[in-house]
Amino acid sequence: MHINKSKDLFAKAQHFIPGGVNSPVRAFRAVGGEPIFIKKADGAFIYDEDDNAYIELINSWGPMILGHNHPLIREAVIKAMEHGTSFGAPTSREVEIAELITHMVPSIEKVRMVNSGTEATMSAIRLARGYTGRDKFIKFEGHYHGHGDSFLIAAGSGVATMGYPDSPGVTKGTAKDTLLAPHNNIEAVKELVENNKGEIAAIILEPVAGNMGCVLPREGFLKALRELCDQEGIVLIFDEVMSGFRLAKGGAQEHFGVTPDLTTLGKIIGGGMPVGAYGGKKEIMDFVSPAGPVYQAGTLSGNPIAMAAGLAMLTHLNETPSVYSDLNRIGNKLVGGFQQSLKKLGLNYTINHLGSMYTLFFTYNEVYDFDSAKNSDTVLFGKYFQAMLQKGIYLAPSQYESLFLSTALSDKDIEKIIEANEASLIEVFTDKK
Repeated sequence: MHINKSKDLFAKAQHFIPGGVNSPVRAFRAVGGEPIFIKKADGAFIYDEDDNAYIELINSWGPMILGHNHPLIREAVIKAMEHGTSFGAPTSREVEIAELITHMVPSIEKVRMVNSGTEATMSAIRLARGYTGRDKFIKFEGHYHGHGDSFLIAAGSGVATMGYPDSPGVTKGTAKDTLLAPHNNIEAVKELVENNKGEIAAIILEPVAGNMGCVLPREGFLKALRELCDQEGIVLIFDEVMSGFRLAKGGAQEHFGVTPDLTTLGKIIGGGMPVGAYGGKKEIMDFVSPAGPVYQAGTLSGNPIAMAAGLAMLTHLNETPSVYSDLNRIGNKLVGGFQQSLKKLGLNYTINHLGSMYTLFFTYNEVYDFDSAKNSDTVLFGKYFQAMLQKGIYLAPSQYESLFLSTALSDKDIEKIIEANEASLIEVFTDKK
């Protein structure tokens, strides 16, 4: 495996781009070595600038449920581009995809398109504040909701990966309205609510956390949050940028049977294109301008190319329920193989898994919140990452990320991943000894 072109590109990039990358986790600092520059992707594979092929388990951080460069989405984008790339004006596809989203996710009665998951979460919090007339909100340690100022406090993922506890540039005034609770701890949430009675506009969380690794909600946790929000007049926001349309047609909220007031969605509704959305109850969404007083705007919101890609993706998911049984089968087969290898090697490492999301944590302890995730041995994970990369398996370059599977993975691909995983673990622990 030669990565000469990637090395040259990274050296050049550092002269013109901060850290040489346009998103911090891509720099590979948490796993050692230098980033691989990608030239193309197709199905379950990505190809770097030196034409090395890798089976890929990130899928653009979630949206490529059908794999890369899927014909349905590619053809929709090409056809849409024949009519122009941006209008800054309403189009019919915006209406079509909005109607489809409300059909697939019943809690969303109205939806507003934006340009990214970060925009969606920022806008949802602003809307909750405007709707309730309150300033504060609760987020959970290790949950990542984009890089908006008020979210960069115990934000998991990239922040944890880079070793920054918070971010310079976030003011004390902004931070004081963000209340932190440990994930899966309903008593801590109740205490925050009691100590800030009548001041909390919203509780926001990833129903299945993906940004401290894949961490599932404990039995009854989401339901208890729903009941608490109902009692206290608090807006419950599910950040389904990662889990939306992936865990089920109606997202994690369908899977767990808990209905939020607002939902944020990400690039999956653009078939991987830069897009996001937030939506929910009609009476809340009607507070958004121009229907109501809460201002939010964007020239590229509802971009015709992104809408065409997203409409193709969501239409396929809506009309092909077997996608989800396929994803679950693939996830169960891969994680089952990993578990067999761990048992064979005498390693009781934790694997958190739901459907097509999973994380292998380098810790023997249960992982149920950010603190327990941080028990992981990140040095060993870095060695494991490099070993897998050398065997043609491309993982997220951080212990604190969920991996995402696609229907493009064949049984042969899965077997290769399982074999590479076992061989990589043997290498890591041989080196350790």
